[in-house]
Amino acid sequence: MLTDMHIAVIGGDARQLEVIRKLIELDAKLSLVGFDQLDHGFTGASKEHMHELDFASLDAVVLPVAGTNTEGGIDTIFSNEKVVLTKEQIERTPPHFTIYSGISNAYLDNLASSCQRKLVKLFERDDVAIYNSIPTVEGTIMMVIQHTDYTIHGSKVMVLGFGRTGMSVARTFQALGAHVKVGARRSEHIARITEMTFTPFQMQDLEKEVHDVDIVINTIPHLIVTASVIAKMPAHTLIVDLASKPGGTDFRYAEKRGVKAFLAPGLPGIVAPKTAGQILANVLSSLFTEDLKVRKENGK
Repeated sequence: MLTDMHIAVIGGDARQLEVIRKLIELDAKLSLVGFDQLDHGFTGASKEHMHELDFASLDAVVLPVAGTNTEGGIDTIFSNEKVVLTKEQIERTPPHFTIYSGISNAYLDNLASSCQRKLVKLFERDDVAIYNSIPTVEGTIMMVIQHTDYTIHGSKVMVLGFGRTGMSVARTFQALGAHVKVGARRSEHIARITEMTFTPFQMQDLEKEVHDVDIVINTIPHLIVTASVIAKMPAHTLIVDLASKPGGTDFRYAEKRGVKAFLAPGLPGIVAPKTAGQILANVLSSLFTEDLKVRKENGK
C-alpha cells in the first residue's frame, strides 16, 4: 500500500486514467492536474490547478508518456489549462522527490539534474518496452491493413532495428505469413535474426535491400530511411515509422515520391489505451512500493 505517499499525476491521455485508478487502489494521496474536463471524478483524488499544487509535500510526479516539450509544457487533453513544469517548482520538493516520465528530452534531463532530483524514464525499462510492444504490433497490423490493397500473407516485409519492438514486429508479421527480412548493425542481432528464421541484412546494405519490399517498418529513432533509400523502393511500398518523433524517415521526400509513409510512435495509446495504461500502472506501482520501502528503511 502507498498510504500517505503524495503523488501528482500531471496531464496525459487515457493511459493515465489507468495509472490513477491503480494508485487509488493502493491508497496513495493523489493530486490530479490537467483533468478538470474529465466527466467523472475519482474518489480519493483531488483535481487541482498547477498553481495550487503543494510541491513541498510531493513524493513524486507522474508525467505523460511524452514527458514535457522543450519549454517544459505538458500535454493535457482533459483540460484547457496551460501546464508548465519549472525549475522553481521542482526546487520546492523534498530531496527524495522523483519524476516519472515515459521518455525524456534535454529540458527534462537538465531540470532533474540541476535540481538534483531523480528522473525515471519508464520506456527505457525492458519490461515496459516489451509489454508495450504488444499493442504496438497490433496497431501496426491495423495500419498496414488500412493502407494497403494486398494481404500481409505473402507480402515482403522489412523491419529496421531488432530491439524489443523490432523483434515483436518481425515475429508477428512472419506468423501472419509475410516474408520478413530484418536489418541490424550488431553482429549478435544478425545472429539472432538468423536463428529466428528471418532473413538478415546489414544496415549498410539498406539501399540494395529495398528494391522489392511491400512494407517497411522502422523502429530506429535516427534518420535511416533517407531520400536515397526511398528512391530505390517500389512506388507501392508502405512505410510505418514506429520510432519516437521525428522518426527515422524522410517524410518530405516520401510524399514527393508518392510513397505512403506514416509516423506512428504512440500506437499503444491510440489502439489500446486501457492495456497500455495498465502496463504503466503496474510498473509504477511496483516502483513506488519499492521506493517507499527504501525510504522507511532509511527512516525518511
